[in-house]
Amino acid sequence: MAKADFGVFIGRFQPLHIGHEHVIRQALEQVDRLIVLVGSASTARNPRNPFTFEERAAMIRSAFAYEIAEGRLLIEPLGDHLYSDTAWVTEVQRRVNALAGEAAGGHPARVALTGYGKDASSYYLKLFPEWSNIQINSQYGTFSSSDVRKRYFQRIPEVPGTILSAGVAEWMEEFKMGPAFRTLLEEAEYLADYPKKWGKGPFVTADAVVIQSGHILLVERGNAPGKGLLALPGGFVDHDERIRDAAVRELREETGISDAKGQIPPAMLASFIEDSRTRVFDAPGRSLRGRVITHAFLFRLPERRELFQVRGLDDAAHAQWFRLGDLKPGMFFEDHWSIIEEMADL
Repeated sequence: MAKADFGVFIGRFQPLHIGHEHVIRQALEQVDRLIVLVGSASTARNPRNPFTFEERAAMIRSAFAYEIAEGRLLIEPLGDHLYSDTAWVTEVQRRVNALAGEAAGGHPARVALTGYGKDASSYYLKLFPEWSNIQINSQYGTFSSSDVRKRYFQRIPEVPGTILSAGVAEWMEEFKMGPAFRTLLEEAEYLADYPKKWGKGPFVTADAVVIQSGHILLVERGNAPGKGLLALPGGFVDHDERIRDAAVRELREETGISDAKGQIPPAMLASFIEDSRTRVFDAPGRSLRGRVITHAFLFRLPERRELFQVRGLDDAAHAQWFRLGDLKPGMFFEDHWSIIEEMADL
């Protein structure tokens, strides 16, 4: 069988370790060029995704400087689409098509998906039947990136140099001395204590997607986890209330949403809900606190030149209207950007 013109390897590389490097080197022996798609490329930092796309791309460049200089290794970002495999597959196809196009001889490029089927996170290997498959027999070693992160985010951080290439280990040694590391460590400690205090769930929450005149109402989180990130107004459902009522209550408590007559009464706010658009968001890994299942309610407020007044209350540091076109995924807590994409038809 002829070599594929392009291979595709998808991963988060949080961080890059010698197991990933093993797969990349094995793939490069079987394809002319390899496209590495770096997943979760635009999410905000958290203990599961602590490093930005640019930082992870730099790790890969440090390990494969020669292959990149020769044009054999290409690095591209890949976003998350938690609630639409179709949207995620489409982005992968577009990224690959933009780089692959036609092969050197003018024929359509032959593309092969490469990786190792280590666990449920590798289900994507079955989503591209139009591409051939290069299966690397097994991961190199018995470790994973999660093992590296577990040892790294602690009060006396460990950088396991035996399973990281020199450039990656050096970068992580420097990163642990900075403010971003301290913030991530504090959040990791909070998340480690969370199930001891509250259990692992499942928990039920309600979120309000409030739209008015091309704007969306968001709060800035005042506490961990996700302190400083934007989020939808919302929170946990009380034992004695309906989920719909919880969405209205949390909206009022966190934003104090008001018109010229004062704070808008619950019944009036509830009248703005488009019940046909209510949706459950239940990706198993959507929250690092545990199994959190949320119900999102679309509040479609009347179009007007002066938006309803809001202010940050309860555990929200700030509440503010944002133009939908100004928002980016990396500004958001957990999967709230994905919820907005789905609910606001972005």
